[in-house]
Order: sequence, then structure tokens, then C-alpha cells
Amino acid sequence: MKYADRVARLEGLIEISRSLNSTLSLRPLLNMIVVAARELTQTEACSILLVDRKSGQLYFEAATNLPGIHSIVVPMKDSVAGWVVRTGEPIVVPDVSNDPRFYRKADEQSAFTTRSILAIPLNTRNKVIGVLEAINKMGEEGFTEEDTELMSVLADQAAVAVQNALLFQQSDLISEIVHEMRTPLSAIVSYAELMQRPDVTVSQCQQFAGIVMREAERLGGLASNFLELARLESGRAHLAQDPIDLSTVIRMAVNVLIPQADAKQIRLAVDAPVTLPFVVGDAQRLHQVMLNLLGNAIKYCHAGDSVTVTVMEGDGCLTVSVADTGPGIPAKALPRIFDRFYRVASTENEELGAGLGLTITRQIIEAHKGEITVSSEEGQGTTFTLTLPVE
Repeated sequence: MKYADRVARLEGLIEISRSLNSTLSLRPLLNMIVVAARELTQTEACSILLVDRKSGQLYFEAATNLPGIHSIVVPMKDSVAGWVVRTGEPIVVPDVSNDPRFYRKADEQSAFTTRSILAIPLNTRNKVIGVLEAINKMGEEGFTEEDTELMSVLADQAAVAVQNALLFQQSDLISEIVHEMRTPLSAIVSYAELMQRPDVTVSQCQQFAGIVMREAERLGGLASNFLELARLESGRAHLAQDPIDLSTVIRMAVNVLIPQADAKQIRLAVDAPVTLPFVVGDAQRLHQVMLNLLGNAIKYCHAGDSVTVTVMEGDGCLTVSVADTGPGIPAKALPRIFDRFYRVASTENEELGAGLGLTITRQIIEAHKGEITVSSEEGQGTTFTLTLPVE
């Protein structure tokens, strides 16, 4: 390699190092790393696999030019990445067809053809937390010692940045969890103390017990949402990759919420073609998305309002809109509507949730490589629109 090219690559590495230290948000950080690795090594694709602390398995968490590879489980044994984690050593595989350690199911699931791999461990505090891979060196030269050297330097910087992002994410979420749990815990303690007073009647005890039960159920719901959000934000919620009939998912969610809508005299309707192309993903979590969007619409609508789900196909994706004729969302609230723990104030003193439903919804949609947006005008209703790529 020419001296000028080497200097340019080293300068690029310095600039990358500055960029990695500029964010503590995990997903943007992982994407930044794989893009940088691909540019440094001049390869067709790059990926990051992280070790799940509970299962000990490897999962693809970010990749360039590897469609459908997210959430693929890679075994510690019988895989190149697993070998790197176990040994803590980098490896170059010039021809994967001749290496028994190559895990071929990843290619089958992503419809990508791997020819060669450079894999580097992500080491932090004498522990391997993942693997950075460069795949298919472009040109006839193959991976060089300089490629290994540059990738090793990048991997060292990336490992520290990823570990810091994970720790920040955990501490930030924990502080919010503690804050949100104080209210129901205080209510439970207060009413439990009241029930023990000698002057409390049987009727009052029953009333207080009902409040304690509702607050305990609320705590349980908070805990479940916190766990789901933590998995999604950390990239450890490993979604299924199944062909899904979205029309069925939508109608199942509508059927669940019909009694709730009928009780408030709200009309629920679905406008979707009988036959739709499949989307690939996790049916259970997409069902959760529809329950969240429809449940919110019903919650804020009044008697006589309507909620309509519309599905359209085009441009390689399905577009789903959930539109209601309710009171709408104040303009000042729209920019924060997907923020965690943010709640839109109710004008009728309705019981507010934890403010996590829409945050989880957005995380699920983005994990399916989709997008979700909202439009609303006070007094004119609200429409949430999501797009999902078709198979």
C-alpha cells in the first residue's frame, strides 16, 4: 500500500475515534462502527455481534449490506465469531468454504454469499463482549496485515464505546424506573397502613384492598414494560423472523379491543385488502404494536368517535394507518410523543399509563426496519402511520 494511502487510512481512523466518543446511544453507535469498519477495510459488508450476558450466545446487532441478519443466533461452537470470542484472538478466513468453523445458516437467512472474513474480538477489561467482522475483501489482494492492524485498533476503541453506552443506558433507565415506581409503591404502603387502623370499617377495608390490588397490577405492568424497553433499546430483544400476514395481526388486535370500544360507544373499523404480501418479523410484537395504537385511540376518544385501521401496499412496503376522530394531540406535545415516560395530559382526568407504550411501539417498528410517524390537530383527531418492508 502506498504511503499516502496508509496516512489517509490512519487519519480516517483518528476521525472515527472522535465520532465514537460523541454518542452514548447504542444503536447509532453500532451502526457508526460497522460503516467505519467497511470503509477502512474496503469490504462488501461489515457486522457486529455481541455476546448476550444471560444466554452466552452471539447475536448480530448491526450490519451493513446484510439484509435480514439482525437477531440471528450464532452458536459459540462451530462459528468463526464463536472461535474469536473463545480464544480472544483475531482471525482471517480467506475462503470460508474450506473452513468448518463458518456458520452457513447466517448466509441462508440473509441471502448473502460470504467468501472471506476478517474477525476481530471486542475486548474490554480482559473480557470479550463481541466480534467485529469485515466480509468479502474487494479486489484480488485479500485481507492484509494492515487490514488486521487497523481493524484491531478500531475494535479496541469500539469495545470501550459500546461498553460505555451499555452502562449509560442501564443507569439512565434504572433511575427512571425508580422514579416511576415510587408512586404506586407509596400508594400500596399508605393504604396497607390504613387497613390496619382499628377504626376502619369492613367496607373501607375492601375499598382499600381494591386500590392496593390495582396499584400492584400497575407495578407489574410497569416492570414488564421496563424489561421490554430495556431489551429493545439495548438490542437484546431478539425478534422472530417469520413470514407474517399483517391483515391477520391487525384483525386479531381489533377483536381483542372490540369490547372496550363498545363500552365507550366507539366504532372500530378495518379497511384492508383480503390478500397482502407478507412482512418478515415477529408477529407477537407487531400484535403488541397494534394493541398499543388502537388502545391509545380508544382511550382518548369519546362516545360517537371512530377508529379506523387502513392498510395500503406500494413501493415495496405496507403502510398502516390508525386514524381516530378524537380530541387530537396538542401541537406542543407532538415532538415528544414517542419519548419514554412522556404522557399527554388528559382533559377528563383519565388514568394515565406509564408513558412507555409509544416508545416500545417505535422501537419494535424500527427493529423491523420500518418507520412510524404521527399527525394530529386538536379537535380533528390523530393518525399514526407506520410502514413495514414486504418480504
